[in-house]
Amino acid sequence: MKQLLDFLPLLVFFIVYKMVDIYAATGALIAATAVQIAISYLVFKKVEKMHLITFALVGVFGTLTMVLHDDAFIKWKVTVVYGLFAIALAVSQLINKPIIKAMLGQEMPVADAVWAKVTWAWVLFFSACGALNIYVAFSLPLETWVNFKVFGLMALTLLFTIATVVYLFKHLPEDKKKELK
Repeated sequence: MKQLLDFLPLLVFFIVYKMVDIYAATGALIAATAVQIAISYLVFKKVEKMHLITFALVGVFGTLTMVLHDDAFIKWKVTVVYGLFAIALAVSQLINKPIIKAMLGQEMPVADAVWAKVTWAWVLFFSACGALNIYVAFSLPLETWVNFKVFGLMALTLLFTIATVVYLFKHLPEDKKKELK
């Protein structure tokens, strides 16, 4: 259910965009993100920082998009989110408190050097996605950007997540590999 909840705002954005326009979709995205946070709190009794940061950015960039009637703001939001994720991961690695290790270290006990490589790989991935978003958003038609935002970035993230899990699994101790199989 949690994964479905994570995609709720994106799904709402896509459907409303197809039915109405980018401005209605942006308003729906703001509302759906607020609903996502409320449901998360009611069901899981906590709200992830990532959701709060995303909501704040959706609120700011979405409001600017609707008030100024300029879709450039909602397009920039994607790159800003990816940029913040990249910065957070880089800083966490530089201060020797890698976020990814903190989230997955119990299930995937691998060497710190492996976690460092995974963290830097995600920093590069988020940076590349942010740059790619800028290209698609400002060089291609709006319809292409919406499809890319909803399906392209999701597919890239899924593939990179799978690659990360495979890489981590390769570096697990043998006894842990057997346990997970």
